[in-house]
Amino acid sequence: MSCGDDHEVNCSEILGRLYEYIDNELADADCGDIRTHLDECSPCLEKYGLEQHVKALVQRCCGCDDVPVDLRSKVLARIREVKVQVDTGADGSQVVVEQVTVDQFVVDVERPGA
Repeated sequence: MSCGDDHEVNCSEILGRLYEYIDNELADADCGDIRTHLDECSPCLEKYGLEQHVKALVQRCCGCDDVPVDLRSKVLARIREVKVQVDTGADGSQVVVEQVTVDQFVVDVERPGA
């Protein structure tokens, strides 16, 4: 999507990062770029408002569902797995091993109406 106007950051890039912006998952600089774009671009601002409304509606309607115990166990098991990444550079090979362990996993979810 493009509004036809010239922006520092194009509309498709902004719209591709909208949910990260709505969820506060971006660095401050990226948030500033998106805020600036939304101030300048009515179509993107309208899409932002729509996406924000849909997200709030989904959370209100579905946000109180409990996570099944087996799903929680599977997610925790995947987090505990050892992850290995092998990179080969121009000067030879380099092996990077990363192990992720979780002793306790606590999710604090704000429930509507709670």
